[in-house]
Amino acid sequence: MNIVWLQSGGCSGCTMSLLCAEQPDLLSLSQLQGWRWRYFPSLSPQLPKGLPGLLAAVEQGEWSLDVLCLEGAVMTGPDESGAYHIAAGMDASMRDVLLRFIEQARYVVAVGSCAAFGGITAAGPNPGEAVGLQYAHHLSGGLLSATFRSRAGLPVINIAGCPVHPDWVTETLLLLQQDALDEADLDPLNRPRFYADKLVHHGCSRNEYYEYKASAEHLGELGCMMEHLGCMGTLAHADCNQRSWNGQGCCTDAGYPCIDCTAPTFGTRRHAYQETPKLGGIPVGLPTDMPKAWFIALSSLAKAATPERLKKNATAERPQLPPPVKEIKL
Repeated sequence: MNIVWLQSGGCSGCTMSLLCAEQPDLLSLSQLQGWRWRYFPSLSPQLPKGLPGLLAAVEQGEWSLDVLCLEGAVMTGPDESGAYHIAAGMDASMRDVLLRFIEQARYVVAVGSCAAFGGITAAGPNPGEAVGLQYAHHLSGGLLSATFRSRAGLPVINIAGCPVHPDWVTETLLLLQQDALDEADLDPLNRPRFYADKLVHHGCSRNEYYEYKASAEHLGELGCMMEHLGCMGTLAHADCNQRSWNGQGCCTDAGYPCIDCTAPTFGTRRHAYQETPKLGGIPVGLPTDMPKAWFIALSSLAKAATPERLKKNATAERPQLPPPVKEIKL
């Protein structure tokens, strides 16, 4: 499988994450599966003919481009000329070079939220006119139209995340190699369902605190971070708490709230990530598919029934009270 990995408006964080893939690592997996990285900025030696030679080889049919990966948002400015990012060694914008590669690619993959939706690169005033490949934040149609389909008949596959989990990338590539990924395997935002049909909330080590609404008040405390510290794990589509990062854990395990980095609106919020917006004392970001009235009723009952152990531990940096050992009568 021939793969080309290009970069545009981003920080290379998804590359750094992918290079930390484990069990197996990226190089071992590539050798095992026969992946040919025709170009990957962090792995490839200098190309003899540079990017122009790479593009010419594809367009002249010297080899087929199976997967085109883009990391980073597409810089379309100024005035949709793409001149803010000129492709190395070419008298052309990366925007135009991308379009030529896309015409040849069997599959097109957006790696990271910047490439998928614009992400942080497109946040705020966005002077670079950055967009995602097929989305501009939550709106269909970025560089490519909403109706775009690659040679394999699929839209852009959005492996959203900031950064992506390395396994999300490698599993997607494995599925594409087997022609085992079709449109039904993508969610409404074209994210692979194998990770996007999960919520960060699933498997969170703080779920007992969440159930009783025993909330942390400051970073570093043990309680649930949804009520006061901006955690969006009940809304974020990802399997971070079920698929460890680097074999260790994830944001919430490390004591930091989930910031929903796989969402198309990531980077556009009008409040600090460590704050929970509230209306009438009720968090605005309620759990997905839970009616507000139910949440209020359940929260009241849960807080009334919160064990003393959870109340005390929630606002502490280390457990103050252990779970009691219950005597079992035989």
